[in-house]
Amino acid sequence: MPHLVIEYSDNLRPFPHAQVMTEVNASCCQSPAILDETDFKTRIVARPHFEIGTAPNQRAFVHATLRLLSGRSPEAKRDLSERIAAVLRKHTPKPQGVAVQLSVELVDMDRDSFVKEKL
Repeated sequence: MPHLVIEYSDNLRPFPHAQVMTEVNASCCQSPAILDETDFKTRIVARPHFEIGTAPNQRAFVHATLRLLSGRSPEAKRDLSERIAAVLRKHTPKPQGVAVQLSVELVDMDRDSFVKEKL
């Protein structure tokens, strides 16, 4: 915890994976809501199969889901959402003639059922 999954439509290639992961981790780990930077895990996944409305070839998306243990304030969540969105705004490819949609979602994980161990 936290787990950040960034998904993007395959028509946004080349996607700068390494740069996005480095910058989003650095930004989010500066937030007071992240207590231990070694807990922050990010992965990026291309989605080759997608539909956006009725014209998928002229549209694209980037969607980030940050899963956090429950208990953070709405202000802390908004700060993390904005940090993620800022990095994605900066680095998401914007192909000519393609409308790109950006979204960020924060999801609370239930503390009582979450299991984490260092092996």
